[in-house]
Amino acid sequence: IAEDRKRFKQLLDKLDLLQPENGTAFEFQEAKQVAQRIGYPVLVRPSYVLGGRAMEIVYDESNLERFTKEAAEVSGEHPVLIDKFLEDAIEVDVDLNGDGETFVIGGILEHIEQAGVHSGDAAMSLPTHTLGPDILKKLREASYRLAKELNIIGLMNVQYAVKDAKVYVLEVNPRASRTVPLVSKVIGVPLAKLATKVMLGKKLKDLGFTKEVIPPYVAVKESVFPFNRFPGVDVMLGRLMKPNGEVLGIDMDFASAHLKSQIPAG
Repeated sequence: IAEDRKRFKQLLDKLDLLQPENGTAFEFQEAKQVAQRIGYPVLVRPSYVLGGRAMEIVYDESNLERFTKEAAEVSGEHPVLIDKFLEDAIEVDVDLNGDGETFVIGGILEHIEQAGVHSGDAAMSLPTHTLGPDILKKLREASYRLAKELNIIGLMNVQYAVKDAKVYVLEVNPRASRTVPLVSKVIGVPLAKLATKVMLGKKLKDLGFTKEVIPPYVAVKESVFPFNRFPGVDVMLGRLMKPNGEVLGIDMDFASAHLKSQIPAG
């Protein structure tokens, strides 16, 4: 359900959750019709890929043709996905643990770079640092409803975009995400270990994890990039994932935590 575009749209409609306008295409003419319907800029990407491979933000028809062909080659027999690209939106990652009955958010991470930079590249803050209580309430409610409807047993990651006080669901990954080790360190709860026990039949309440932990300090994750090893590589961050590591800065306020994350990242 999380991977199949049509079934995922039906799920979001059923739960009354927003997603960016979108469509699917197998070739350029279909892609052109979708782009005309939803309006540029659009995000073009293959189905079933990781790391942002062959994923592009497209602002006009000539680039749409080129990038649709590239995405179609990677997608093979699956359709190319075309989404309305939300400019100047804030991206948010939510990691959640569930046992089919109880669902507990591990962490809500606010990206520091705007939506459109790959989540593996973006710096992130836990707790969030610009989102108000109304937006956080919407993020929590949407995450719990998705987990319950998908019957999550183990870990789930949801990526959201926040724009004009609206929360859009970008994608749901019914698995552990790359942010889980960081969140676990920050909140002091071994999320992957608990998820494994849950998948083997234990309940979260028996394991003592029933409530979201909001740390009394701020943690900022920063990505480490190997640009000094690859001269000439484009250092602009985008949809393709480029880091080869990450670091964590922790302090009592956002600015100090952010500074601490920048020093070891070089």
